[in-house]
Amino acid sequence: MNSTAAATQGLLRRFRNQRPIRGGSLLVTIFGDSIAPRGGVVTLGSLIQLAAPFGLTERLVRTSASRLAQDDWLVARRDGRRSEYRLTPRGQQRFAQATQRIYSKGPASWDGQWTVLVLPPNGVKQRENLREGLRWLGFGQPSPGVFAHPNSNLEQAREWLRNLDVARDALLLKSSSEDIVVDRAVVAAGWDLGELARRYRRFVDSFAAAETALTSRDAVTPESAFVIRTLLIHEYRKIHLQEPLLPPALLPNDWVGSSAYDLCANLYAKVFAAAEEFLTATASTLEEALPPADASARARFGGISS
Repeated sequence: MNSTAAATQGLLRRFRNQRPIRGGSLLVTIFGDSIAPRGGVVTLGSLIQLAAPFGLTERLVRTSASRLAQDDWLVARRDGRRSEYRLTPRGQQRFAQATQRIYSKGPASWDGQWTVLVLPPNGVKQRENLREGLRWLGFGQPSPGVFAHPNSNLEQAREWLRNLDVARDALLLKSSSEDIVVDRAVVAAGWDLGELARRYRRFVDSFAAAETALTSRDAVTPESAFVIRTLLIHEYRKIHLQEPLLPPALLPNDWVGSSAYDLCANLYAKVFAAAEEFLTATASTLEEALPPADASARARFGGISS
């Protein structure tokens, strides 16, 4: 067993040891990273085959896909006993938002402006329901009922809030402290950067062996490339989508999130082509093979060379 194969098996062991194994979450990763840029439609049988290397049973894949459909992420189309899944409009929208964040670097500069959302005082239950959605969009919560975002304009924020069905009497405004000490205090209150840094370090440690093996030009099979690529994005997105993508002025020195991004970009580029081979050989729609990945896939992480 070469070092790439050993690193792949190590990554699979870590994933399979997670309890519970969240089949739906892995399918979301597969759809967003692999299926969406190749037409966004795939048969259930293909999903079962794609999920098999990770230890997901056929039953778990069927159940997970059904739940994603119930949650308005996917919609099914049947042809006799066969079926295929595609993203719903809501699923497409959320994938587009996530894709922009996952594969892009954070802002290099900042104009000092915060987008601030203030919820009405009777919105305690609403705040609990909104917290996860707002954090997913990059908002922090420096105090009860107040959320802040460093990188969105008001028009973009209004669109996000409409999709989250935020109360009409919520206040959305632009704010500036004109004091970096105050701005850093907002960050300290709104986000747990210490926990994010710990998770990023575990991520870097987990994938360092695979990066080293592929840097030494170890052979990688198409299936191993697909496994590495999928687990890479799966673990990275769970951390990265909790990060507010703060500008350097608001981050600690030597922010480990930057190292995690660089590792992810380098490793992704090394396995991309071979993983695409596995997808081509394994997945299809009800009528035909999947089309090639679109240009947006090769533009990820600043551009993937052939």
